[in-house]
Amino acid sequence: MFSEEFLTELNGIKGIKVYKEMASNDDTVGAILFAIKMLIRNATWTVEPGGSGPNDQEAADFVETCMNDMSSTWTDTISEILSFLTYGWSFHEICYKRRNGKKRDTELSSKYSDGLIGWSKLPIRSQDTLYRWEYDNNDNLIGMTQQPPPSYELLTIPMTKAMLFRTESVKDNPEGRSILRNAYRSWYFKRRMQEIEAVGIERDLAGLPVIYVPADINIWDTNDANAQQIYQALVTMVKNIRRNESEGLVLPETYKVELLSSGGSRQFNTSEVITRYSTAIAQTVMADFIMLGHENSGSWALSSDKTQLFSTAIGAFLDIICETFNNQAIPTLIDLNGEHFGKIEDYPELHHGDVSEQDITKVAEYLKAMVGAGIIIPDENIEDYARDVAGLPARTDIPDVREPDPIREAQRRSPEKGPQSGSDKKTIDSEENTDEAEAGSGGTPQDDKKGKEPRAPSEEEEGIE
Repeated sequence: MFSEEFLTELNGIKGIKVYKEMASNDDTVGAILFAIKMLIRNATWTVEPGGSGPNDQEAADFVETCMNDMSSTWTDTISEILSFLTYGWSFHEICYKRRNGKKRDTELSSKYSDGLIGWSKLPIRSQDTLYRWEYDNNDNLIGMTQQPPPSYELLTIPMTKAMLFRTESVKDNPEGRSILRNAYRSWYFKRRMQEIEAVGIERDLAGLPVIYVPADINIWDTNDANAQQIYQALVTMVKNIRRNESEGLVLPETYKVELLSSGGSRQFNTSEVITRYSTAIAQTVMADFIMLGHENSGSWALSSDKTQLFSTAIGAFLDIICETFNNQAIPTLIDLNGEHFGKIEDYPELHHGDVSEQDITKVAEYLKAMVGAGIIIPDENIEDYARDVAGLPARTDIPDVREPDPIREAQRRSPEKGPQSGSDKKTIDSEENTDEAEAGSGGTPQDDKKGKEPRAPSEEEEGIE
């Protein structure tokens, strides 16, 4: 193991235990990790071909089927991989299987019967089982040796059959750096303040217990064995006094017990101190947006900006996962089945989608401005993107309703089965328009009859006049 950490309590196994306590016990750290996991669960995963040929597309489809054909689900696998955020690194062994259909053994069973070699599972090799890292003479990492329970035998897993996820690479350290490292100091003092606050509240509510010893017993005499025995018993008793279901004391008549009350309010507001440390913990990973609203401050715009920044950081972690798969897992998988796919331009690559939804209002305003300015010309790709952002169904090919139906058009033009043809109707319409024009321009009395005759006024109208 490496010793790059200058704090001894964060080195090796001791550091792993500290980070585990931070992730398991602290409310702020737990909220941060929960937010990261939920955002990443919202992301989509796709495999893009390395070229434009049919073999490249077949290889990409094969990798995608392997992702969903393991004994553990893809979501559970990603959840295990995310432990590299807490500890700085995560080591996973790659287990293969022959895809020969359904089997009783879940690790060998497959949804497919093509005979290809796929992933059986990608199990994590727990960080607390690390014994040492293996290097060759050229300082290249070649494997990890672990000492797992229950046998605690030394087992070495070669890098050719494993994946190593790291948050960052400093001096090519395989153990990376935990995202909780900068929060350790604030977490340490926050935990101490919480313990002091809890004890202080208990003492203020229950009172400070004091036991008076008879004057003839000198409990401070270190040479008197009997007095020292009484002293130790009384110290243990006063420390264990609690206001609970086990409350009570048994003392001789000459002994006296009192509960001293607090002399006044405390000089420091421990609640504000603990809140300050919690905010500092969240700020180390740009997750302080979770504190907005708890102090009656913070606007929606500020929350939106901070959330967007946090989502960008999560996207960087997703890039690490994709790059590790693309460099350490997918090429080996394709090479094991190389004869089946033949010649491909390049290996398929794993890609991730967005971890947060786009603001459709902003997208709509942007597209409206760009289309109005003539910078963007709407096409099928733009429509697909707009539908995807808004969560609308995919477009379908709808026939143009403006095109005439041949059968209905033939019936319409037939004088026996339908109305008059278009040319006849046009002639009649022209004649009616001519008659109306002549009536309006002082035509014959016969033509005037075609016009609208004046209506006689009603009795009510005459009365109004």
